[in-house]
Amino acid sequence: MAFSFGLIIAPRTRTDLVRDVQWGQDNGYGSVMLPDTLRIMSPFPALAAAAAVTDTIKLRTNVVAAPYRTSAELVREVSALQTLSEGRFELGIGVGRPDAEGEAQQLGKRWGMAGRRRAQLWESVAAVRESVQPVPPIIVAAAGPRMLSDAAEGADRILLAAGPTATLDDVRKMATLVRRTSQSVGLSQSVFGVGGQVQAWIAARLASDLVGLAGVLPADPAEAAETLESRRDQLGIDEILVPIDLAPAFAPVLERLG
Repeated sequence: MAFSFGLIIAPRTRTDLVRDVQWGQDNGYGSVMLPDTLRIMSPFPALAAAAAVTDTIKLRTNVVAAPYRTSAELVREVSALQTLSEGRFELGIGVGRPDAEGEAQQLGKRWGMAGRRRAQLWESVAAVRESVQPVPPIIVAAAGPRMLSDAAEGADRILLAAGPTATLDDVRKMATLVRRTSQSVGLSQSVFGVGGQVQAWIAARLASDLVGLAGVLPADPAEAAETLESRRDQLGIDEILVPIDLAPAFAPVLERLG
């Protein structure tokens, strides 16, 4: 089972966007990914711009918050991106971050209880699969048992939405739950740190001792590569998502695994 790698970017300008997506395409990344938050530019027009300056790298939302758009609105955006990218779009979707309710309200959208947001996610997925050609891969972000079980049946890939403080045991439990339902669905995991270098926005949330955190890799590239290979072989985690600010530190690991 070969690894694939996703580069998470959050550009502020067109120059940032072009530089980042072209760098990812040229340096071993299979997908470039944008979050769906009001704090940065909207992922759909940004990925459309990315499609215009690349030709092979996949373009993914990481991840669309289902409550932000009706199914019809999402179908329209996805259809446009599939056309502009000539089939390179990948739909990453979830029920919304815990702090996303306020953003939904700013967009004039109903947030809803957890059950309603789960239902809306699958309604949106069904609409995309029915109406968009070619049908994009569906990557569902999931953390809780209900979402993990549902995603194991309904997604092409699952992003294990383990937060920065999650331990390897936490990730193992999530992956094991998925494997009870499906042996074939792909699993993705995000990197939050490499050695002592941790993403700035979450550094304050992490303990001073980073040992045992699943999203923080060892500083030694060989050890980090062995860590990820072990998770692939034991749990089936075959895609690693890397924030662009950690890409230089991750480069020797990617070279070993790619």
